[in-house]
Amino acid sequence: MTALIPQSPLQISRSFLTAMGTRMFVYHEDRIPIDGPVLVVGNHRSFMDAPVLMAALKRPIRFACHHYMGQVPVMRDIVTSLGCFPLPEPERRQQGFLHRGSELLHAQQMVGIFPEGAQPMVNFTSPKKVGDFHRGFAHLAFRSSAPNLAVLPVAIASTDETTYPAVPVKLLGLFDPSEPLFDGWGWHPMVVYHRLSILIGRPYWITQSERQAYQGRQAKTTVSNLVDYTHREITMLLQGCKDS
Repeated sequence: MTALIPQSPLQISRSFLTAMGTRMFVYHEDRIPIDGPVLVVGNHRSFMDAPVLMAALKRPIRFACHHYMGQVPVMRDIVTSLGCFPLPEPERRQQGFLHRGSELLHAQQMVGIFPEGAQPMVNFTSPKKVGDFHRGFAHLAFRSSAPNLAVLPVAIASTDETTYPAVPVKLLGLFDPSEPLFDGWGWHPMVVYHRLSILIGRPYWITQSERQAYQGRQAKTTVSNLVDYTHREITMLLQGCKDS
């Protein structure tokens, strides 16, 4: 009997999209940094988003994912096989994210984050709507001392999809009682992409002067500038994407 060869997260992502029959079109690939540490920031509506971005950028991406994804059976195995790292419980979440993210960036890896959090995953949103961004990724970018760090905004624009009721939201609350979004009685939607465009934004290169400003009185402004830039870039890409 031939032994099964373990697949890399990138291979798993490509095989998954093939099995799902998803057609994907990537635009502005010339904006993707060739090597070095990259912090990938994307909008988030589907369980497919992590493998979609890996296949589009053609590099493994270590995604930070919601705490409950590391607690739910089967889902836990999926995120682990993709190389994702679930965030710790709330009291250690920020510290854990910054520590693990910094380690990976120093190792010249791609780190991925969906700064909208779980909100658009639990409450269905339209493909071109982008919610407010949490600021943790910006703090990671400026606290990390990894040289030549690029923050890469990427828009996931679905043009053909199907939404299914996946699991009762209340059930997920058993695995993560700290999440207020799991306190309802609705269903967690599962968005399946059939056709989508991946639009690469212009990278934001972190400079030493910005890191110095972050350590001083300009910390709030420095963080806001990066958060606003990535949110604006993704929003503009989504709004400019044709539905056909």
